[in-house]
Amino acid sequence: MSAHPDPSSLKFTTTSCREKKRRGEKITCLTAYDYAFARLFDECGIDLLLAGDSLGMVAAGEESTLPVTMEQMELAVRAVRRGARRALVIADMPFGSYQISTERALANAVRLVKAGAEAVKLEGGAGRAALVRRLTAEEIPVVGHIGLTPQALHRMGGYRVQGQSETAAAGLLRDAHALEEAGAFALVLEGMPREVAARITAELAIPTIGIGAGPDCDGQVLVMHDLLGLTFHAPPKFVRRYADLGAAARQAVDAFRQDVEAGAFPGDRESYHLPATAPAKRG
Repeated sequence: MSAHPDPSSLKFTTTSCREKKRRGEKITCLTAYDYAFARLFDECGIDLLLAGDSLGMVAAGEESTLPVTMEQMELAVRAVRRGARRALVIADMPFGSYQISTERALANAVRLVKAGAEAVKLEGGAGRAALVRRLTAEEIPVVGHIGLTPQALHRMGGYRVQGQSETAAAGLLRDAHALEEAGAFALVLEGMPREVAARITAELAIPTIGIGAGPDCDGQVLVMHDLLGLTFHAPPKFVRRYADLGAAARQAVDAFRQDVEAGAFPGDRESYHLPATAPAKRG
């Protein structure tokens, strides 16, 4: 008899998301922007890799996600896809890539799929339902994103927790149902009270992925730089920092600098040599 494959090694798909929710198993998601980290996260068994427009802030030093371009996203998606074997690769649609028209949004989503994305994520509530319906009709899986939506930074007046009144919470619930009915296969819930996220999660058949939305969501996502301590600011309240790679990197770079300045690097073992001359033959 042949051995059954290890479920953790099977390719994670949009169907896998629903199955995990049905079984009551948590879904894991991290952002990734390059091959190396995508491969590491994939080998660690992370379910979803999000090539996020957060790269504008954590990789390019922008003050928000708004300046991120399609070209930047395509580059990140290609790199992440090369590193992913099991994980499902999701690409953020950057600001301006889907707001102008449905046709332009479809064209940009196709570009991301051709770059290697297996799904796209876009921000907004019920007002995005028609677009979600069109993309899914064209065979492009969609993840919705409601609550604190970073691309709506200026409208919200900053990064503010959403859904804190009964009226606002009811609006988020309507948004969630509208996106599910339009065909989204999962929904990111960001920056909202735990109780609101819990109710949305309980009412939807599709899984919810939380970030700053409490532990009752079907899964959780964090920006990799926050999780690994690679940022230059205090993390948000919802972040748990699991490592301080920034400190480790500073220590390594400082040791390198000192060795170079002291003439201790490179040494003989890091150097190449001319081949030894063969002895001349006699007679």
